[in-house]
Amino acid sequence: MIVVTGATGTIGSELIRQLAARGVRVRAVTRNPEQARVPAGVEVVRGDYHDLDSMAVAMTGAAAAFIVGVLGPDDAETDRALVRTARDAGVRRIVKLSAIGTGNPELGRVGTWHIPGEEAARESGLEWTILRPTSFASNTLSWADAVRSGQPVPNLTGTGSQGVIDPRDVAAVAAEALVMPGHSGRIYTLTGPALLTCADQVATLATLLGHPLDVVDVPEHVARDHMISAGMSPEFADGALAGQAYVRAGGNATVTDDVRQVLARAPRSYAEWAADHASSFTPSVADQNAT
Repeated sequence: MIVVTGATGTIGSELIRQLAARGVRVRAVTRNPEQARVPAGVEVVRGDYHDLDSMAVAMTGAAAAFIVGVLGPDDAETDRALVRTARDAGVRRIVKLSAIGTGNPELGRVGTWHIPGEEAARESGLEWTILRPTSFASNTLSWADAVRSGQPVPNLTGTGSQGVIDPRDVAAVAAEALVMPGHSGRIYTLTGPALLTCADQVATLATLLGHPLDVVDVPEHVARDHMISAGMSPEFADGALAGQAYVRAGGNATVTDDVRQVLARAPRSYAEWAADHASSFTPSVADQNAT
């Protein structure tokens, strides 16, 4: 039995699909089980990170667990508690989802958010693997409304480039680390095959969609105001913007071979991800009628 926390998230939902396809018994943990959509045979249970009793019940009987806990600065200790709960429930192997750049002082406060969870994993006495993925290709779904309506794509990272990764590859590495031996004590920095700027990704979408797309640089103060008006805390907004500034300065211009080492194949490109999600960027009939 493998427990997947963050079961409705970007990585968790894909990880569940991949594990189920491998015939592995999976228990999906979510705060709202009635809203979960999982493959047949997957057990769905309620679990809330802030209700450790519920997480202990969810972990009981599992051999391995995928740990996703950090949602922002207020949750910096969540992973530590989840690792402890998993260990006490009898889990023997954990895979902790972290983030690229964790521990790098140039990232400031946001670079510390995953440190407690990483430390807890390493000190747990369990078999542990830490995954540090870079920017997800799926993050560009936030551009979908602008692309469909013919508006410029907002750019917060200037000419900074990143080794953008398909979330399916992150999930595939997690699945290998959960199921197969040989990954204990490893920290994998997961990237795609090439460095891409925001403009590079937009150009890929333009080619795919068959029409030009524009990009507009967004000043930090405008982005901060937008984040806060959307309900984010000032600390979360400042952390997110620090990450964007780090990318702009070239700090995230990293490509590794870790995906290939684990999966014995090259990571998917952004173009492959975009082709598989083209419908998200294509105007619907309703959109076309509105214009």
